[in-house]
Amino acid sequence: MNMAKKYLTKEGLEKLNKELDHLKNVARKEVAIKLKEAISQGDLKENAGYDSAKDEQGFIEARIRELKGIIGQAEVVEKKESNKVEICSCVSLSSASGEDKFQIVGPEEADIMENKISFKSPLGSALLNKKKGDIVKIITPSGKTEYKIINIE
Repeated sequence: MNMAKKYLTKEGLEKLNKELDHLKNVARKEVAIKLKEAISQGDLKENAGYDSAKDEQGFIEARIRELKGIIGQAEVVEKKESNKVEICSCVSLSSASGEDKFQIVGPEEADIMENKISFKSPLGSALLNKKKGDIVKIITPSGKTEYKIINIE
């Protein structure tokens, strides 16, 4: 089993704990009711409701195991004053396509829609330990992209 630390922000850990609590205390009960209703309808061989509920139950249980593993290995990373990019840093970048701002987080917390990128992603790993004013070059599916670090928070 992979016992590597999972780096999370305090907010990220809280979000995962809330999801785990919901799955254990709400979703499990809901799927149990669906299963009970499907079983009461008789023949399970051709019962789509039963099959669907069993699939949902499997997904819920797998996600609960996954979340317990992540939370059990979690190390909360605090924002700290630094002149270099670290996990938890918010980095403002400029490139030919404009300006962007990203927070560097662990893969479990990455969400491009919230401008949170993994420190293991091509851009995230290229930014680690760089300083304000540094130029970072990465290769993307659309070719080489060059970013300049404008600010680190």
